[in-house]
Parts: sequence; C-alpha cells; structure tokens
Amino acid sequence: MNLQIGNIALENRLFVAPMAGVTDRPFRMLCRELGAGYAVSEMVTSRKELWNSLKTSRRADHEGEPGPIAVQIAGTDAAMMAEAALYNIERGAQVIDINMGCPAKKVCNKWAGSALMRDEPLALEIVEAVVRAAAPHHVPVTLKMRTGWSADHRNAVALAQRFENAGVRMLTVHGRTREQGYKGEAEYDTITAVKSAVRVPVVANGDIDSPEKAKRVLALTGADALMVGRAAQGRPWIFREIAHYLATGTHLAPPLVAEVRRLLLDHLQQHYALYGEYSGVRSARKHIGWYVRALPGGEAFRDSMNAIEDCDAQWRAVAGFFDGLAARMDRIPADAGGGAQAPRDEQADALA
Repeated sequence: MNLQIGNIALENRLFVAPMAGVTDRPFRMLCRELGAGYAVSEMVTSRKELWNSLKTSRRADHEGEPGPIAVQIAGTDAAMMAEAALYNIERGAQVIDINMGCPAKKVCNKWAGSALMRDEPLALEIVEAVVRAAAPHHVPVTLKMRTGWSADHRNAVALAQRFENAGVRMLTVHGRTREQGYKGEAEYDTITAVKSAVRVPVVANGDIDSPEKAKRVLALTGADALMVGRAAQGRPWIFREIAHYLATGTHLAPPLVAEVRRLLLDHLQQHYALYGEYSGVRSARKHIGWYVRALPGGEAFRDSMNAIEDCDAQWRAVAGFFDGLAARMDRIPADAGGGAQAPRDEQADALA
C-alpha cells in the first residue's frame, strides 16, 4: 500500500531519521539505495544570518538526490520559521518538516526542538505560520516530535490533534520524552494513542534496530510507517533487511564483505566531495567507526585510522581493512554493524 504525504507518493514506509551531523546528502542517498523509501535532511536553522554559512549550505545540498526532497527546519519564531520554509522551498524542498523532537541541550536551551512542546500556543503558532507559507507552493508540512517534555508532561496526543487541524500532513513520534534524551527504552503506547487520535499518517520512531523490532512496533502502534535513526549508522542495509522480513517473514543473509567495502568506499568519495579534504577526513571517521567497530580487528583499526589526516590515505586504509576481512570471511557477521548508541547532547551540533 502506497503512503502519501499530501500529493506526494512515497516508495515504501521505511524512513531515515534526520540526525544532526549524520544524515547529510551522501548518507541519505546511501540509505535510499539500500531500501529506505524516504529521507529527511539534517535540521536547518531558521536564523537567516546562518543560511549562508558553510554548515547550512552543506545541509541544504540536494544535488543529484532522488525526490521527494524533505528539509527539516528548526527555530522558535513563527515568522522566521515561515521564512525558512520559503527559503528551502525555493531551493528545491518538496516537503517541509518541523523539528519538535530534538532533545539536544544546545537546541532546547534556545527553546527550539522538543522544548517547543512545553509552550503549546507557540508550537501551534509556528505550525500555522509554516503551513500558510508552504500552502501556495503545494508543499506539504510534516512534523517530528517526542511524547512530551517529561514523564509528567506527555502531551503528544493533544498536540497531534491541534497540528492536524492546523494542516500538518504527517506526524512522526519518537517514543521518548525530551527528559529521557536517548536513555532508557522507547515506549510505544503514546504513539498508539496518537495514531488513534488523528487521520494523517503517523510514523513510529525510537529503538527500531532489527527486522523483528520493526514488525513488533508496527503491530503495537498501527503506525503507517517506521523511522530508523541510530540503527542505520554503520548498517544502512537495515532498511532492505526490514523490508524483506516484513514481506516474507524470513531474514536476508548478511551483506557480502565485498559489497560493504564498495558501499563504504563510494560513501567516502561522496563524503569527501561534499566536505573537502580537511573536514571530510575528520567527519568521515565516525561513519567508518560505526561500520567497523563490531568487526574482527575493528577497534584497533578505528584507533589507527583516527590518526590519518589525508582523505586518500584514509580511503586506502579502509580498502585495505576490508580486503583483509574478505580474505577471512565472505559475509559480514550477522551481529555486526549498527550505530544505536546514545549520542551526547554536546555531539548534536544542530544549529551551530
């Protein structure tokens, strides 16, 4: 069954979560290649003075990316958020996503992200302003949020109904409060309640790290789609694994070492092209680390690779590591890969 966001049809119901410092264009395109039907960009600030910054320009880079192009915006001022929506629509955004889910301190301290759930009138004002700005361009507006600010302040259901009435066309709910950050376990009762309370598509997010978990979350919540974030770090093929399991009830074999070598080396080339030599070799380290950390010899390789400060040398080191691995095994071990570790708030460089 096809899923629609407004007038836009999606390929399937497996989505890549927007993650600051991770879901840039090369990573989004890799996940799409490996089975994700939809990918949302890293959050783009609504602060106009930062739009021409190098960081924002990279985040707004969609060259060669398959549609639909979905851009997430973050901020606390309704007029600025509306202007940010128009700015990104003019640059190719086909969907605008409002961030009310980021728990990072540097975002919430500015009352953006999930902090907006504490100020319901402001949250609704922002949604209404963004929907008004996007409507003449026939661009649907979506929104990502948490279950609430804290265990004593879970207001996702009430807000979801108000957002739907204001014109939001899809809602994604991460099954944690802002207070939890990424600690503890996600709960899905609130997502179930949101799904029962609205008519627009609802996407379940949080701790979906295996095909079995994906099937269970769909059954528990009745959600229309699933959003995978940290589990795709170092394991972007999780989307095709989930899709195969949902369709057949059986597991795909782990990917061949030769395929993972090709995927990672191609990813690195695209990464270097976007970030350049100095930033590229440094920002690629986390991606490489996610791929190799559970592989034989991965920890030692990661330590040595982190000392390399040249893109070509880094690329050749990765190629050599996987060549050595291929001599020992045909396929990646079934329990390897995946980056589902909780990032520290200070690592979420959302609006800088």
